[in-house]
Amino acid sequence: MTAQTKKRSPVESGDAAIGTALVGFVSNNEDLGPIVRHAFESGRPEALFHNLRGIAKRKEVEIEELCRLHYEEFILAVDELRGVLVDADELKGALSGENLRLQEVASALLLKLDELLELYAANKNVGEALATLKICLQVTSLCQSCNRDIAQGKFHTVLKTLELIEKDHLQNIPLKLLKNVVQKKIPMMKLYIEKKVSNEFNEWLVYIRKFAMEIGQASIRQASLDRQKDERMRAWQREAEECSRGGFDEHAYALDLEYIDEESTLEFDLTPVYRAYNIHISLGLGDKFREYYYSNRLMQLNLDMQISTTQPFLESHQHFLAQVAGFFIVENRVLRTAEGLLSDSQVDTMWEASISKVTSFLEEQFALMDAANHHLLVKDYVSLLAATMKKYGYQVTSLLEVLDKNRDRYHELLVSDCRKQIQGVFAKDSHERMVIEKENDYNMNVAACQLEPIHAVPDLPYVAPFSSSVPGACRIIRSFIEDLVSYLSYGVVVNSYDVVKGYLDKLLIEVLNDGLLKLIHNGSLEIAQLVQIAGNIAILERSCDMFLLHAAQLCGLPKRLLGKPHSGLTARAVLKASQNAAFNGLITSANSRIDEFMLLLTSIDWTTEETPEHANDYMNEVLIYLDMVVSTAQLILPKEALFKVISGSLSHISDSIITVLLSDRVKRLSINAVVGIDIDLKLLEEFAEDRFHTTGLSALKKETSFKDCLVEIRQLTNLLLSNHAESFMNAVIREKSYASLDHKKVAIICDKFRDAPDSLFGSLSSRNMVQSARKKSLDVLKRRLKDFN
Repeated sequence: MTAQTKKRSPVESGDAAIGTALVGFVSNNEDLGPIVRHAFESGRPEALFHNLRGIAKRKEVEIEELCRLHYEEFILAVDELRGVLVDADELKGALSGENLRLQEVASALLLKLDELLELYAANKNVGEALATLKICLQVTSLCQSCNRDIAQGKFHTVLKTLELIEKDHLQNIPLKLLKNVVQKKIPMMKLYIEKKVSNEFNEWLVYIRKFAMEIGQASIRQASLDRQKDERMRAWQREAEECSRGGFDEHAYALDLEYIDEESTLEFDLTPVYRAYNIHISLGLGDKFREYYYSNRLMQLNLDMQISTTQPFLESHQHFLAQVAGFFIVENRVLRTAEGLLSDSQVDTMWEASISKVTSFLEEQFALMDAANHHLLVKDYVSLLAATMKKYGYQVTSLLEVLDKNRDRYHELLVSDCRKQIQGVFAKDSHERMVIEKENDYNMNVAACQLEPIHAVPDLPYVAPFSSSVPGACRIIRSFIEDLVSYLSYGVVVNSYDVVKGYLDKLLIEVLNDGLLKLIHNGSLEIAQLVQIAGNIAILERSCDMFLLHAAQLCGLPKRLLGKPHSGLTARAVLKASQNAAFNGLITSANSRIDEFMLLLTSIDWTTEETPEHANDYMNEVLIYLDMVVSTAQLILPKEALFKVISGSLSHISDSIITVLLSDRVKRLSINAVVGIDIDLKLLEEFAEDRFHTTGLSALKKETSFKDCLVEIRQLTNLLLSNHAESFMNAVIREKSYASLDHKKVAIICDKFRDAPDSLFGSLSSRNMVQSARKKSLDVLKRRLKDFN
């Protein structure tokens, strides 16, 4: 027994510990989770259950004790609760009675409310009926207005009313029957209006085609009267000017009332066109009517262009041309007044097509005519047609070209003769300054051609600034003007001066200028001859005003206008361009000759170890040649051209030297070779600066001088001779001292440059320190250029 008791004591002690802990947790209202988990983990759940049952029994005992102590209070609470239930039943009965009384009172009020709602519904129906009647009354009133306006022909008002019905009333018509009727009638009314105005327009088409000939004849008659009036006015003007030379004539400027009248033109009615066009626009058919108008008028025009072959053209040409004029006068009025009905392109298309047919037919008839008076009669009427149509803004160039066809043939032959004569003059010219030893020769070659502003004969012998081809060409051109004016005096041209000027322009551009260009581009002329040709062109360009003045005098312009022709010749600008071509040819020729001298650069020893004391041979040759060019060109060329030629040559020399240094012919470059280039440049710069001032070019105040043309090679030479060559990579210094140099060119030349000679004792030279500094600077520059590139 004792042994057994000792064995169980540990279990019992564990159960007691669980029980104690459980009681403590329950008393403190703590979570029992840890104890439960511990009991199950330790394998003693039975002990846990046993202790929980014990605690439950103890709690039941406590509850019974508590109930025993508070038994009387429970009894009182139950009694109070039963009293509350009785009061609740009494309150429920009272509420039920009140509800019954409320329902009895409200029943009568609900009946009256139903009657009121019925009255409201009836009132609403009456209002809707009134609104419906009002809308229907408005619509029917508008419909009556449409019927009345249609009867009176007020179609535009009808369309406005229909538009108002469609936009504001049609969708709001409450009566379906009335709405359907209105919807059906609106398109019918629009169709009726469209047909009505279309019929009126078709009648107008018939009327205007018959009336067009009278319109054209009246306008052409007016043009003839205007021409006669202008001729009388010019005659009076010339007569008055002649009288003013001998003294004032009080009747010279008298106002002649006989010739003051209103311009006679036939009026024609375009109301049907405006009416039909506006109606179709209102119907949304503007494009349709525009196409209809254009197609019908085009068909009428095609009918008008069909010329009858049964009647001789001489008898029918006036009616035919008057019909065409009348047609396009009407179209011009429609274009200006019926905005949008016709476009400029449509009228231009019809006019161009018609005028093409007219000119073609005129060419055929002119070819068939064998009588001069017939020819002149048709030309006169056609010129009147051209004057009439030009007044209305139509292009009549092709008509005038047909009229001038015979004249063109004549003048083509005249121009051909002038071309042969001018070619002969150029062929005989030696392109040397003309020396005049006799007064008769001076008057014939200079004074007669007005090549010098001084009328007095200068001291002889006179060395002219031009060669013999200039007075020869001027005589040919003056003869051309005289022949041309003589022919035009019997022609149809009213203002012969403009025609003469046009043909003169053509002669100067196509004959004189082309001949000069052939000389310039011949390639066999010397530099002195090219200089003389450039000077000749400048004189011929100035002579253009003299040619115009001669033409104005022959055309009979008033004396007060002889000193200021109406406008200059286009040929002046063309000759100016040819003069520039001569300058460019002169530059090309000079540069070509300079290139021959620059070939001597290849004979220079670019790796020499000897310091040069004199300039290279090529530079001496270049300076001699440039001096010859300047002395020759200075006497003939204007200063601007002289500057252009010399500056171009100097720039070419600079570019040539740099090109040689960049080429493969120069493998290495020594400091002494660069010193030689520096000596050459100094001579060339001294020459450039001297000639820039002695020739007077400095007075032009150009932004650059001759010396500036050598800036690139000068900056390169300064860089190679500098002890601080690496400063080239400094942006500020480069912009100030080396702005004209290119990185890539500098890099290539620096790679070839060797500061010290490759000799055994080169490092023992007295210039060792300077060369070392320069070499280090160049090495730094080379590295930076490589990094930059």
